[in-house]
Amino acid sequence: MKFTLNWLLEHLDTDKSLNEITDKLSMLGLEVEEVTDKSQKLKDFVIAKVVDEKSHPNADRLKILSVDDNSGDIHQVICGAPNAKKNLIGVFAKPGVYIPGIDLKLEVGEIRGEKSYGMMCSERELEISDEHDGIIEIDENVKIGSSFLEWSGLGDPIITIGITPNRADCLGVRGIARDLAASGFGKLKPLKIKEIEGTFESPKQFSISEELNSKKLVPSLTSRYFRGLNNNQSPKWMQQRLIAIGQRPISALVDITNYVMFDLNRPLHAYDGQNISGDKLDIRYAKQNEEITTLNDKQYLLSGDDIIISDAIGADDLAGIMGGARTGVSERTKEMFLEIAIFDPISISKTGRKINLNSDARYRFERGLDQECPRWVHNHVTNLVLDICGGEVSYPQHIGSGTNWNREIKFNVESVLKLTGVEVEENKIIQIFNDLGFEVRKKESTWTVSPPPWRNDIDGPADLVEEIIRIYGYENIPEAKLFDKNVIPKPAINRENKRLNSVKSMLASRGLYESISYSFLSSKDAKKFIEGDLSNLIISNPISSDLDCMRPSLLPNLISSSSRNFKKGFESASIFEVGPTFKGQLPEDQVIKISGIRYGKTGNKDWTNSSREFDWLDVKADVEAVIKLCGMNPSKIQLKRSISDYYHPGRSGIFSLGKNEVARFGEIHPLILEHFNLKTNVVGFEINIENIPLPKKVSSIKKLLILESLQDVKREFSFIIDKTISSGEITRCISSVDKEKIKEVRVFDVYEGEKIDEDKKSFGVTLVLQPREKSFSDDQLEELSKTIINTVSSKLGGFLRD
Repeated sequence: MKFTLNWLLEHLDTDKSLNEITDKLSMLGLEVEEVTDKSQKLKDFVIAKVVDEKSHPNADRLKILSVDDNSGDIHQVICGAPNAKKNLIGVFAKPGVYIPGIDLKLEVGEIRGEKSYGMMCSERELEISDEHDGIIEIDENVKIGSSFLEWSGLGDPIITIGITPNRADCLGVRGIARDLAASGFGKLKPLKIKEIEGTFESPKQFSISEELNSKKLVPSLTSRYFRGLNNNQSPKWMQQRLIAIGQRPISALVDITNYVMFDLNRPLHAYDGQNISGDKLDIRYAKQNEEITTLNDKQYLLSGDDIIISDAIGADDLAGIMGGARTGVSERTKEMFLEIAIFDPISISKTGRKINLNSDARYRFERGLDQECPRWVHNHVTNLVLDICGGEVSYPQHIGSGTNWNREIKFNVESVLKLTGVEVEENKIIQIFNDLGFEVRKKESTWTVSPPPWRNDIDGPADLVEEIIRIYGYENIPEAKLFDKNVIPKPAINRENKRLNSVKSMLASRGLYESISYSFLSSKDAKKFIEGDLSNLIISNPISSDLDCMRPSLLPNLISSSSRNFKKGFESASIFEVGPTFKGQLPEDQVIKISGIRYGKTGNKDWTNSSREFDWLDVKADVEAVIKLCGMNPSKIQLKRSISDYYHPGRSGIFSLGKNEVARFGEIHPLILEHFNLKTNVVGFEINIENIPLPKKVSSIKKLLILESLQDVKREFSFIIDKTISSGEITRCISSVDKEKIKEVRVFDVYEGEKIDEDKKSFGVTLVLQPREKSFSDDQLEELSKTIINTVSSKLGGFLRD
């Protein structure tokens, strides 16, 4: 929100300095972001007139101007602006003047063989706006040679403040002045509004559809019709204030509507009355796929839940967002139909987000406006229009389903001390409420407080306490220790977060670097990592067209990042990320996962040639390390082949606990790497940490280390089994025979080929057997071996290889 100091003083009677005012604004919660004083930058610019203009002899697009600045000399200026012409009055800078917009000290120059002794300036060169298509044109009623700074009023300091979403009342200068007055920084000046009854019945009327009325989406609307207008330029003081806050003056009627919006936080809309088809404007829901062309000359396709205003031809105003081009006012406008309305904030916000259309009006409507404002502000606007443009006005029309802003909040004065630790006298509390526009009815210690219609954010006693301490002064809150020294505070981090932090540290110790990426990506990338419909993850109003989908997996962003790094010469990398993935739009559809990828070699190239390419066993080891850290034995978790489309079908796997998938790992599918234009082998993993249960007992005491006194025994077997059987299935099958005696099962060889049937393969396994009380006898080992062979045969259909 921008405004000038003198503009603020139109509403606030105060003797405070600029620095005092800006300091107080920040203490009131209206953070001052910038104070701009252009007086030093613009003091050397003067108003000058182009007395002659001719084409440059050596350049088709350049002109030679003769510029008179009333100094007694005529200055030759080379200019390429398309609007440069004879008799134009603009802003002139002599050699030696600093041009702030281009950070240049002007010197005498030579352009295509012709000398240039100065510059006719554009708005961007003076840092007034970004407009640079032409030089500034000034009204003829100005003294040549006078100071541009004094004429423009840009010497008035410009204050920029940040407005939080709940303080819509301070999106107008008067709301800011009200806060300052309540804090003791002067008095709020009363608005001097002359009531104007009107002289005729309006030839145009508004009507609200029954559907909108029943839903109370248009609670209040006031309209007036003006005729006999002279829509010339707005007064200089109004233009100066609009220019100072970055608004371009257009015409008197447009400038009045813009000025009132920033002055009183009251968006208005002005129609050219003669361009309205029919005698009625209907406020209704748009028809499905109905089109509208707005004032920004863009077309929008509407849906059935967008509120529009239409005449006999069709839609011509997006209610609360932007007017239509067909009925917009112009310099030829003689008759104007004025609309001052209250629209439902949620409806305005939904439409604006859906069609991606922002405006100053929408910004205010969706945050909530003073619902009583249409009833009185029409007289203020009418006074401005008649004073500036002349003409006459109709009787006002008031329609709508009726406002419902009245609220009564029960308030106990003791809550101020309880919530803030500050004792504020009752008389001071009442004064603060009254200065802010609140109504107070006292009844012993419990009061009834009614917020004003412009404070839609106040809905509870805590909000009232916040208003009191905000105005009374945050600096009056006493310092206090956060905790009593005899109380041990509860930890702020839970077991799940502790576990995630431990996992991060462990993965970092394994040589992986943590990555942080957006929670969204392109739908084109997301389709490669999801099975089924993607529509539930599409973002309706993305920050970028290539970030239009919530991520179903962490892998695509990691692979995309690796692709960029690989192209920049990073031939090896290991990265991981911990963050949310999404299955749908509900809260329970957000799942925390841990993912990582490795590509390139395990070490730098050296004379020992000890490094090798990362393979799927490396990421399997990463997953097993995470599972061990979480207190589980990886060998006790089911391991099977992965059937995912984005992993290599023969070099990937899945860890699972029953039906719950714990992790996926393996080599990334070549087609996925081709999609991301990554020309190297990549292995990766995904861990669903939420499916790994936390230990039931929480203890910092480690289990006693028990060292067996008897030496273990190793036995090897070679089984012929169907190709469909995985190594994990055979190791689990053998381990289940006797968990007490079988300490470990390892696959040491897998063979397919000669002397083995095509649908079979040979598994070589090593068993580590651990005796407990005494060494195994030969009979015991023979009996255990037979049991293992029979179990493999009955469960997996396997038999010993000859």
